Amino acid sequence: MDGRDWKKFLLPYEQTIEELKVKFKTLRGELKSREEYSPIEFVTGRVKKISSILDKAKRLNVPVDQLETGIEDIAGIRIMCQFVEDIQWLAELIHARQDMKVVYEKDYIENKKESGYRSYHLIIEYPVQTALGMKHVLAEIQIRTLAMNFWATIEHSLNYKYKETLPDEVRTRLSKAAEAAYLLDQEMSSIRDEIMEAQKLFEDNSNLVNKVLNYIQELYFFHRFREAAQFQLRFNEIWEKDDVRALTELIQDLETAIVRAKKGEHA
Repeated sequence: MDGRDWKKFLLPYEQTIEELKVKFKTLRGELKSREEYSPIEFVTGRVKKISSILDKAKRLNVPVDQLETGIEDIAGIRIMCQFVEDIQWLAELIHARQDMKVVYEKDYIENKKESGYRSYHLIIEYPVQTALGMKHVLAEIQIRTLAMNFWATIEHSLNYKYKETLPDEVRTRLSKAAEAAYLLDQEMSSIRDEIMEAQKLFEDNSNLVNKVLNYIQELYFFHRFREAAQFQLRFNEIWEKDDVRALTELIQDLETAIVRAKKGEHA
């Protein structure tokens, strides 16, 4: 170890992780608003522990004074997608961004690792504004499906337990599990349209319900207690019947009632 201040060394990487998580979560929300669908299911991020950085540097023969360029995944973001098709779409969105630069990428989906590991990796250069000025940080973005992530998490735990030397039986079973996860992704892709349509219907219905409840709460705010209670009873009946058309009509009546309430009129 070279006696450096590791806490200060990791600060730009920690800032990079926080900024990237916010940006991809914002992208998710924007895509859902514009496209009514986002390839991003959820986002996580981490900065490597100092011990892991030093272990990797030793394994790759990277001098300690060259960690910033020799270890590309000190900062790592993981983005989960529902479908395999979403991964390439998301990779293209990342390539098109002006706030980060893709240095290179590794496709472990088309070219899976021997262990069965599948994921899509992009190494990016990210400009982070620190107290000492602009710093360009290397970071890794991993994009994978939920099934790929489940398998990779299990493999990581087993590798830790067996110190990277898995027994043959475990290795064989893991390989079979990787193929099962891949087949699951393929099956989900074959009914992608049906799944997306079902999710949209569920989300649309959820948005209608939220709107009704917010409007009823607004009536209480205007002290229209009796009116709000009547609308609540109507909502309860509609909810039992799962009647979307009646729910839409209820929203229209609520909007009219709120306009009257704002004007101080009586029903």
